[in-house]
Amino acid sequence: MNAADLGLPVDVPSTALFTDQYELTMLQAALRAGTADRRSVFEVFTRRLPEGRRYGVVAGTGRVLDAVENFRFDAGVIGFLRDQGIVDESTLEWLAGYRFSGDIWGYPEGEVYFPGSPILRVEGSFAECVLLETVILSILNHDSAIAAAASRMSAAAGGRRLIEMGARRTHELAAVASARAAYVGGFGATSDLAAGFRYGIPTVGTSAHAFTLLHDSERDAFRAQIDSLGKGTTLLVDTYDVAEAVRTAVELAGTDLGAVRIDSGDLLLVAHRVRQQLDELGATGTKIVVTSDLDEYAIASLAAAPVDAYGVGTQLVTGSGHPTCSMVYKLVARAESADPKAPLVPVAKKSTGGKTSIGGRKWAARRVDAEGVAEAEIIGTGPVPAELADRQLLVELVKGGEVIAREPLDTVRARHMDARAGLPMSAIQLSRGEPVLPTQYV
Repeated sequence: MNAADLGLPVDVPSTALFTDQYELTMLQAALRAGTADRRSVFEVFTRRLPEGRRYGVVAGTGRVLDAVENFRFDAGVIGFLRDQGIVDESTLEWLAGYRFSGDIWGYPEGEVYFPGSPILRVEGSFAECVLLETVILSILNHDSAIAAAASRMSAAAGGRRLIEMGARRTHELAAVASARAAYVGGFGATSDLAAGFRYGIPTVGTSAHAFTLLHDSERDAFRAQIDSLGKGTTLLVDTYDVAEAVRTAVELAGTDLGAVRIDSGDLLLVAHRVRQQLDELGATGTKIVVTSDLDEYAIASLAAAPVDAYGVGTQLVTGSGHPTCSMVYKLVARAESADPKAPLVPVAKKSTGGKTSIGGRKWAARRVDAEGVAEAEIIGTGPVPAELADRQLLVELVKGGEVIAREPLDTVRARHMDARAGLPMSAIQLSRGEPVLPTQYV
């Protein structure tokens, strides 16, 4: 579910200055040269996945659509650009009336991608497309990195519940975007209320060590929490002695205590001991939640532990060591004149050092084997082979400047689960390796 579904009063400010200065100086020069109106095609892709990753996850598309829709140069923004002398008056006049009127195609949010995948394709005049580079990349690079980490953690969790708890470990606005991306990647809840308000993500949270330390005894703290929140609450049991805390918790709440949380120590060992103790006390339905600097490897190491849920913070909101996806936004085709009927000409940067790109307006499809398992990412610029016609990946997101593909976040999340399930089983292995699918150009 998203904010639109809930009818929430969420205002997105102008995104026009979420850009680099050279986007505007290029615009000014192109306007003066008479090339600004040439029909152009830009594509977002990455040349490689982060080291050791087997697949990427497309996330942030919904936020990109909001950003494009709200890319407006209002009077205050125009005044700033004029005062700073960024561009000339004729360019400011053009910017004042800016509205993206082109088309955007892309992989649907939640889909997986691989090196070279044309994740997003932006088409329109050079002038209106070039301005969107930075804001599109900033959203997709961030959100896709978080979603990829979340997906790996989700796979490692094997169906156990995952809670996003990283708001205190990143920028306050990045925390909201991170919670959204984590939900796409398979997390089921967040501790961040702004994310719950804005995107309808389920929120959770009970108490921290400070609450226990506030009271004269752990018993007093537990009693206060149970009296306020009910027996179904989650009690934090590792402030002092874990075994004593568990005994006190069950004594006060009874055998229908909701859960206990463990935030320190040898989580594998402590979880086994706590589960045994809870069962011996008759609290067989009480769940165990573990936190404490978890990542996908720590989660996988707890697969044999009697753990019901994981809370993940720092490693999630930093992309588990890979906070960006290294996506780029490149001009791949343009017309030779401003005539709307002028044919598109493929263009590409020629460079050494691994920064080459392939020109031409691209399509993408995923070939599957006889069992329906993906076996290759196929990318081309010519006609789509008949056998791949129903396997194409890009969908239309914006048509003539109008957003046409907004969708609930739960739909995006479900799509990712399906996409990941369609990959070879080695995709979810945490051992380092190459992308699970080869990229083939035709």
